[in-house]
Amino acid sequence: MSLIEKTALEIRELQNNGSVTAEEIAKQFLSQVKTHDGQIKAFLHIDPENILDQAKKIDEKRKQGKALGALAGIPVAIKDVLCCRGVPTTCGSKMLQNFVPPYDAFVIDRLKKADAILFGKTNMDEFAMGSSTENSAYFTTRNPWDTTRIPGGSSGGSAAAVAACEAPLALGTDTGGSIRQPAGLCGIVGIKPTYGRVSRFGLIAFASSLDQVGPFTHDVADAALLMEVISGHDAKDSTCVNVPVPSYLAQLDQPIKNLTIGVAKEFFGEGLDSEVESSIRSALKVYQSMGATIKEISLPHSKYSVAVYYLVATAEASSNLARYDGMHYGHRTAQKKDLISAYSNSRGEGFGKEVQRRIMLGSYALSSGYKDAYYLKALKVRRLIKNDFDKAFADCDVILGPTSPTAAFKIGEKADNPLAMYLSDIYTISCNLAGIAGMSIPCGFTKGGLPIGLQILAAPFEEEKMLRVARMFEKQTEYHQRRPKL
Repeated sequence: MSLIEKTALEIRELQNNGSVTAEEIAKQFLSQVKTHDGQIKAFLHIDPENILDQAKKIDEKRKQGKALGALAGIPVAIKDVLCCRGVPTTCGSKMLQNFVPPYDAFVIDRLKKADAILFGKTNMDEFAMGSSTENSAYFTTRNPWDTTRIPGGSSGGSAAAVAACEAPLALGTDTGGSIRQPAGLCGIVGIKPTYGRVSRFGLIAFASSLDQVGPFTHDVADAALLMEVISGHDAKDSTCVNVPVPSYLAQLDQPIKNLTIGVAKEFFGEGLDSEVESSIRSALKVYQSMGATIKEISLPHSKYSVAVYYLVATAEASSNLARYDGMHYGHRTAQKKDLISAYSNSRGEGFGKEVQRRIMLGSYALSSGYKDAYYLKALKVRRLIKNDFDKAFADCDVILGPTSPTAAFKIGEKADNPLAMYLSDIYTISCNLAGIAGMSIPCGFTKGGLPIGLQILAAPFEEEKMLRVARMFEKQTEYHQRRPKL
């Protein structure tokens, strides 16, 4: 296995024993990007000079015998929705084409303190609105397992970068499945932490009560490592919860005794591809062979999750995106006769069709006479969805099911059918509405060689348990060791 195919922990060990320098690591990943990213299109912005400069500083620090952070010399690709001081941050939108933040997001500050190499900004669906990365204002990212197919979204660039071995680690954000769905479709590990576990400071908001930042990695151990670095309290985010962060890595290899796995019957209904279902059932058998108890449960209100999500998320998006008006900041039109045309043309030119669609849906749901019927009713059903999970977790440790109803679909296949596109997140959305922890791990491949993801859901702040459950499966299988042939 070449260096670029190794996990972050393996790369860290190679540095610790003197086999390789941070600069050599950076050069190998940059070479992979140069060779393959013209085809994959994972990156929106990458600065090789700055990356090599970061690597040299880490090598110098090591030479001087100074203490090094947990991610010393390890490249981490960043979804282009997280503010990095002095680096273009566009959100995959023309609206922010020229935006260069004057400050770092909380998670970026944490990465810098851990001596990670900030390795470019990755492509995404505009303002994180999409499930395929086809809504980027710049270009469509491709799935490294089959470049005629989508990598998932909205964090498709980050997922594709890790899957294509263009970076060993990446950060994404998950509002309704935007980490787990692309992780599942690209055959890697992705985590949506509990709401409030990771600070949202410096994350450009889509839907503030749903967004969470999380990791993309090749295996569960790397995910535990990156989770330790980015988790923790931040006074700058009032929704960030002040609870201690456990050492996820230290407990990782301790299997959970008397493990009870909940299987929601609602996750195995109409629309689930037969190959995906077969892989999930096989994964459950692997857990049974390790002594786990499989228990059928019900999440009766999950069938409303897509409808609730597209009211709550669009309402919050309508509010959050009101600031992009071409006056304060963001794209300003050249076609302006008066104030009204200046506003409408700036927003019309700066936002793509999907973003405009969601702003209009959200504005409608919040409008006078409709707010009670739509938005407030959606909030009540959201509480019922959370109650279902609370009840389920009283009887089981985790809930297992498919991450996505199908493997990666063809580019353009659902572009003209927003509803079909929205349904590709049908199994991931309820996790965000309930604010619980969720992750996707690779659990199989279709006959055509496309990855299939297994979703693991855990109660709030039980990431440690969730990671241990994921690790139990990973130790029995080798799906996480496969890499696409580019």
